[in-house]
Order: sequence, then C-alpha cells, then structure tokens
Amino acid sequence: MSDRLDLNPDNPRKMLLAASTGGHIAQLVRLAPGLGATDDSLWVSFDSPQTRSLLRGKRTLLVPYIKPRDWRGTLKAVGQIDKALAGEDFDAAVSTGAALATAALPVARRRGIPALYIESVSRVLGPSLTGRMLYHSRLAEMRTQHRSWAGGRWGLHPSVLETFSIEDRVAPEGRPLKIFVTLGTIQGYRFDTLVDALLATGLMGEDTTWQLGYTTRDDLPGRVVQDMDAASFDRAIHEADVVVTHAGVGTILGLLEAGVYPVAVVRRASRNEHVDDHQAQIAGLMNDSRIGTALEIEDITAEVLLEAAARRIATTDGQPAPERR
Repeated sequence: MSDRLDLNPDNPRKMLLAASTGGHIAQLVRLAPGLGATDDSLWVSFDSPQTRSLLRGKRTLLVPYIKPRDWRGTLKAVGQIDKALAGEDFDAAVSTGAALATAALPVARRRGIPALYIESVSRVLGPSLTGRMLYHSRLAEMRTQHRSWAGGRWGLHPSVLETFSIEDRVAPEGRPLKIFVTLGTIQGYRFDTLVDALLATGLMGEDTTWQLGYTTRDDLPGRVVQDMDAASFDRAIHEADVVVTHAGVGTILGLLEAGVYPVAVVRRASRNEHVDDHQAQIAGLMNDSRIGTALEIEDITAEVLLEAAARRIATTDGQPAPERR
C-alpha cells in the first residue's frame, strides 16, 4: 500500500474493526470515533463479558478465542470474517491486534478493502510479533502510537492515552475513603505484595472492596471477591473514591473511560507476579501522559491514595485532548 488512509471524523467511513479482547479491543473502541467509523461498521472480536460490554449496541461478529500462535484457530476466524465481508461493502479495515489482526486484515485486502494496523500503545520499544508479520506482508498500512520508533513505513498515530486529561475534584472529608482494589483475572500469578502494601497504608477498612483474581487471602477487611461480572465491576469503580489496580493496559483503559484516575502498581516477573516486566513500560506511559499514578510496590503510601481521591479523568471523542494536540 503506497497511500496513507485518510481516516478522520470529518470523513466518515464504514469499517471492519477487528481486535482481540483485553487492551486491544479497548484501544480500538477508544480510537474508532477519531477514525471516522460509522454506526454501521462491523466489529470483530472474541466473545467475552468485556467485549459484550464494550460493543453493546454495535454490529458485531464474535468469533471463538484464538490462542497465541494458534494457526488453526486463525484460519477458522478467517473463514468467518470472509463470509461476513462477502455480502456488503466496506471502506476500510482497521485493527489494533493481536491474533485477529492476522485474520481480518489479510482477508480485507484480498477483497480490495484498504487496511490499517495500529500497534498497541503497550508496545513502547517496537512492534509485536503481529506487527512484524503484517509489516513484512505489506498487506496493511502500519502505524505506531510512539514517536520514538516511528519512521519509514511505520507512521505515527496519536496515542490512545492522549485522549484523556486530568481534572480536580473535591476529595471526601470526614469519612474513610471508599477504596476498590482490582488485581485483574490473570491466571497463575498472585499479587500479595500489592495487598500487603495497601494494608500497610492504614487506609483499608470496611469500605474497601477487593477483587483478587488468582490471589487468595483471608485476612482482609471489607468485601472480598475473586471475580466480578461487568455490572458489579462498573458499580464498584463508580462508588469508589480511589481505584487501585495492576498496571494492565486493558484495565487501565477501562478505568480511564469511566472517568477514574487510577493508581496502577507494576507486577514484577522477579516476584513471580507476571510472565515479564512489560507493565513497567505501561506505567512509564501513564506517568509521562499524567493520566494516573503508576508506581512500584515500595512507593505505595497513604498520601498517594489521598491525592488520587482528589482527581478524576476527562475524556474526548477519540481525538487528542486540546492540551495534547
């Protein structure tokens, strides 16, 4: 592809919008209005509570989950997407990854639909495997959300984090903080160090709600659950004065969308809290963009939580906030 796609809200287009669950689909939902995606665009993702919530009211094609490097699963998705494209016309196809990008964008190009791949904001140092594969295939226009490695065929796309800004709000006085702690649902990795650090602040109490995921504890004040459905999660974040989370891009984007100023803590592979240390890169992005407080375990204090209670997040229509343009 030699010409850059002119995708913007002033030039509405019917699009195929495809992304895997988690941070990928959360980013695409956030970026779509700024690309000019029309209401009759078709969204493709995996079937999950998150996607059903994010894509409520939109046209959807929900396909079975594709495991990493699962070529058979990818080929099945290719067939489903190709069948969906056969009956109507689309002006463009856009994906933010991961596995569904390798299924949807080649199918779209084969049908003559211009394709665009926007690499995840979490890829700070360079492209993902999906990005590298599509780059070498030359089937899509390529964009990164990071100026540091844009260049050549990697064009620069405004970061999804630039669509948020901070506002002050009145912090609660005369009562304990209502704190919601969400550790996500990642399997196989506990996050006891975060739980212990929060207990040490002295602010955890009967007004604290803990969503622990794989972590299990019986020594916590307040309400403790392992998992939550979407409605309960939304209610918890809107009722809380402060939300503390692990530094996962999907969770962070969901909180920002809800107007929550998040306190995000990095899981470390050295403590067997994650497979690698990519959350440190996401934390750096948060702090650079000033759309939340991201920190290491040893930096959690009562003062950090009290400061977060006096802030909230304002959002835009999928374009960079005025002060970031």
